[in-house]
Amino acid sequence: MLFNYIEEFQGKMIGNNTEKSIYAGKKALIMGLGLHGGGVESARYLIQAGADVTVTDLQDEKTLSNSLKELAGLPIRYVLGRHDREDFKNADIVVKNPGVKPDSPYLQSAKRIETDISIFLAHSPARLFAVTGSKGKSGTASALHWGLNFARKNGKNPLPGKAYLGGNITVSPLRFLDDLTKDDDAVLELSSWQLGDLRGRQIDKGGGKQALLKPRTAVLTAIMSDHLNWYKSIDPVNPMKAYIADKKIIYEGQTNDDLTIAADDAWGREFLAETRGRTMRYADHQLEDGVAGGWIDGRTGEGFIRFASGEAICLVPEKVLTPGYHQKKNLLAAALALFDLGIESEIIREAMGSFPGIEHRLEFFHEKDGIRFYNDTAATIPEAAAAALEAFDSPVVLVTGGTDKDLDFSPLAMKAQKAKAVILLDGTGSDKLKPLLGKEGISYKGPFNTMEAAVKAALESARSGEIVLLSPGCASFGMFQNEFDRGRQWKEAVKRLS
Repeated sequence: MLFNYIEEFQGKMIGNNTEKSIYAGKKALIMGLGLHGGGVESARYLIQAGADVTVTDLQDEKTLSNSLKELAGLPIRYVLGRHDREDFKNADIVVKNPGVKPDSPYLQSAKRIETDISIFLAHSPARLFAVTGSKGKSGTASALHWGLNFARKNGKNPLPGKAYLGGNITVSPLRFLDDLTKDDDAVLELSSWQLGDLRGRQIDKGGGKQALLKPRTAVLTAIMSDHLNWYKSIDPVNPMKAYIADKKIIYEGQTNDDLTIAADDAWGREFLAETRGRTMRYADHQLEDGVAGGWIDGRTGEGFIRFASGEAICLVPEKVLTPGYHQKKNLLAAALALFDLGIESEIIREAMGSFPGIEHRLEFFHEKDGIRFYNDTAATIPEAAAAALEAFDSPVVLVTGGTDKDLDFSPLAMKAQKAKAVILLDGTGSDKLKPLLGKEGISYKGPFNTMEAAVKAALESARSGEIVLLSPGCASFGMFQNEFDRGRQWKEAVKRLS
C-alpha cells in the first residue's frame, strides 16, 4: 500500500529538454530532512519545480543545523521536533527519507509517496548502473564511476557524455538530475532501505510498463548480517530473509539486455540464478570452466577476466592505491562492469590502478612522527572492521566499538588478535564486544565517551611505523549524528592532538 497511487506524473521527463511543471502548484511534504542530503535536494528540487514545500522532521533545529543552512533563504515551511498528521493528509506528494519505516502511521493517509531516488529514476534520461551489498558498495560504485569517466578521457573510443555518482553515498541524484542527457551515465549506490522503497514500482516507457529500477548493470557486493534490528519489525522470525528480499530488488526489473554481477558465494549464486539479466561472477579463486566472470589471483594480487576460450586478461593490477584484499574484489566487480561495455582492458587496468579510494572507507588522511592514521568509519558491521585489520601488514592500533545493531561481534573479536592495541568507543556494541575480547585474552582501553579521549589513548599506544585505525564495526548513534560525523570528528581530533 505504500506506493499505491495513480501514476499521473510518472513517465514525463524532467531535465534539460523537458518541463518541471508537473510539480508546479503541488503541496509537497518532505518527511525527514536528515543529514545526508536527500531531504535537502528533494526540497530544493521541488521548490525549483514550483511546488509548495513543507519540511517535517522529528529532530530539532540544532541537530539539523547543517541541512537547514543548505536551504537558507528558500520559501519552505518547517515543522521540526514533531510530525503533524494534517500535513500528511493535505500533501499531494510525500517524499520520505529512506530511514522512515514503510509502516509509519503518518504515511497511511498520504496520497502519493516518493523518495529522492524514485523521483530521479522516473525522470532520468541517463544510462543507469546500480550497486548494493552489505559492505563494499560505496567502494565499488565509486570505482565504477571513476572508471567510466577515466575511459571517457583516455579510451581509444571515448564514451560520450559524463558519468555521475549518487545515492546512499551521501549525494542525492536529484543534485545532478537537471544536468543529465541520454549520453550520460548515472551510478547509484543503493541501500536495502532505498531498494525496499522501490518494490513493485513501475513506469510507462515507450507505451508499455517497465520496472522503475532497471539498471543496465546491477552489482551486488558482499552480503553480511546488517540492519537486523530494523528488519526484525518486518520479519521477527527471519529478519535476514527480509533484508535479502530488499537487496534482490536491484535486479528484479532487469531483462536479458542487462547485466547482473555478484560474488561467487552462496548469496551471489542465488542472486545470479534468479536474475533475468546476463550474469558475471567475481571471486577470490579461479572460476570453473564455463563460468563468466573474473577472480583475484591470490599469488600476484591481480584481477582477471576469462573468456569462454579460456584466455584470461588482467583488469586489476597488482598495485593499487587503496589497501586491503576486499578492496581488490570491489575493483574487480567494477572492472567487470566496465569490460562489459566494451572498454579496452588496458584502460580498465589504468583506471583501477589509479582509483584514489573514497572518504571514510580505509581513508589515509594524516601522518605524524611516522604514524599513519586511517579513517574507516563506514565499517558499521563487525565483519567490515575485521576485514580492515587484514588490510595492513604494519602493527595496528584499532579504535572500534559503538552502538549495536543486533549483530554478532565474534568475527571482530577473533581478528582483534592482530591489533597491537584495542581502544573502545562507548556504546551497546562495545558492551557486547568486551566479554568476547576477554574470552580471546585481548586487553583493551575504554570504552571512552568522547572522541578526544579515544584519540589520546590511541596516541599513547602507537609508535613510528605503525597504523592508527578507526574501524568501529558498529553504528554511530549515541555519540555521533551518523557515521560520517564520527569520521569527521575522528579526523579533526587526530589532527588537533597528534
